[in-house]
Amino acid sequence: MQADKIRKYRPYPPIQLKNRTWPDKTINRAPHWCSVDLRDGNQALVQPMNLEKKIEMFKLLTEVGFKDIEVGFPSASKVEYDFTRHLIKNQMIPDDCTIQALTQAKESLIRKTFAAFKGAKTGIVHLYNSTSTLQRDVVFKMSRQEIMDLGVQGAKIIREEAERFDGDIRYEYSPESFTGTELDFALEICEAVMDVWEPTPEKPVVINLPSTVEMATPNVYADQIEWFINNLKKRDCALISLHAHNDRGTAVAATELALMAGADRVEGTLFGNGERTGNVDLMTLALNLFTQGIDPELDFSNINKVVNVYERCTNLSVHPRHPYAGELVYTAFSGSHQDAISKGMDAVQKDGERIWAVPYLPIDPEDVGRTYESIIRINSQSGKGGAAYIMDREFGYKLPKEMQPGFGRIIQQESDKAGNVLSPEDVYKAFEREYLLAEGCYQLKSFHVLKRHVDQREELSEAQVEAVIFNDGQEQELKGTGNGPLDAFCRALKETAGLKFTLHAYHEHALTKGSSSRAVSYVEVIDNKGEGWWGTGVDTDIIISTVKALLSALNRLCVGR
Repeated sequence: MQADKIRKYRPYPPIQLKNRTWPDKTINRAPHWCSVDLRDGNQALVQPMNLEKKIEMFKLLTEVGFKDIEVGFPSASKVEYDFTRHLIKNQMIPDDCTIQALTQAKESLIRKTFAAFKGAKTGIVHLYNSTSTLQRDVVFKMSRQEIMDLGVQGAKIIREEAERFDGDIRYEYSPESFTGTELDFALEICEAVMDVWEPTPEKPVVINLPSTVEMATPNVYADQIEWFINNLKKRDCALISLHAHNDRGTAVAATELALMAGADRVEGTLFGNGERTGNVDLMTLALNLFTQGIDPELDFSNINKVVNVYERCTNLSVHPRHPYAGELVYTAFSGSHQDAISKGMDAVQKDGERIWAVPYLPIDPEDVGRTYESIIRINSQSGKGGAAYIMDREFGYKLPKEMQPGFGRIIQQESDKAGNVLSPEDVYKAFEREYLLAEGCYQLKSFHVLKRHVDQREELSEAQVEAVIFNDGQEQELKGTGNGPLDAFCRALKETAGLKFTLHAYHEHALTKGSSSRAVSYVEVIDNKGEGWWGTGVDTDIIISTVKALLSALNRLCVGR
């Protein structure tokens, strides 16, 4: 950047906090959550939600488990007012849920807010006024005392209305742009408002300390919160609430550090919707707790539904890389990642304690209603592990480790040719074409085991087989004897058909996918140059599947692929 541009900006002044304690703290429980999707989130939309969409979003928020929901700014517009009235009149608010409404410190707006709340069993009236140095000097041109008088007068009107209200009203106060306000003044005005409301430990007020514009690194917000808590006179009479915006892209980190500093409550939105770069993302915060073995007290077990309702109501899209919810966040393209995920998934399956420990996946996709189908996708960056994973998880083929590199190269070629991601079906078709339907020099017409002899130690000592194959289109009868049916068939091919190869490896297992009981066999042969060729066969008879696998390998050797 040019020097003259850089000189326009000044670093945020550090907080003089001695003996800070938050770096040594850990988060061990969920905060009290408050969704502001219907207010802060809604006001930031190009096309704000209509009544029907607001209702759908409200229902989603209650299903997820939010107990405090800021439903709007009912004194600001008819739509906001009508929505609040609709929820109350139609008894749509669950008994364990409290609606919250924002109001400025102006008498007419406060009284209209209480009118909107008429008939509600409970409610939170959220008073705010701007307190930052910049807002005081540039926007309002008011002194500290004038700003404080404004907040205190608003608090008095709210208490007056609350004492007449037929229901339980809780109080909340926000010194807007707290992070741009001198700490001593933020403390002074909050305590002045609390003096009006006279909270108790049994009925505390919410003191919301918003990072209205994110101005510094996350540790600074934590310092501010710890300083405020340490100096607040009636700490046990206040729920310290956080409300971070994401201007620097660190709202989640700032909120987590501020919780470590002692905050009790968090306001935010789903997927971080909100003014400018948005509010803190409550879904990310909640699932971050979940990955640490802490109950987030919010239910995101059907995250696809949350995404669908959010996108429908806001006309915004969840980014494919959005934490936990994005379309691609449980997908690996890199070959080394795919291989590690595949091995990790197998290890979890075998682990009796079922502790989640899978490389590159901090959370089990099934816990949020996603499936394993999309964890690994195949493109030109994919390796052997990804293709093998797809064949195992989707189709039940457990490819031998030594076979995987060759198949991986085949799939990379397919992806390069397609110029796109391969679906599991595309991977299987390539496998089927290359191994199961491998056309070449040799095709099986019939195969019979004539004689098998087992000695007293139950070790197979001899087998006689006969077979008919097509050798370059010509029918050919084969007979052979060996220490097993496969060995006998190999000898017949060498002695009668004149083939030169060495049987190097053999694997088999039951094919669990599909309705019929079948066996799959994998055979590797070595040609006279020392190169290995793998083949695969499937049949209800394990011996026939082995014979098919051998011929598959020989066909691949024959055509040199």
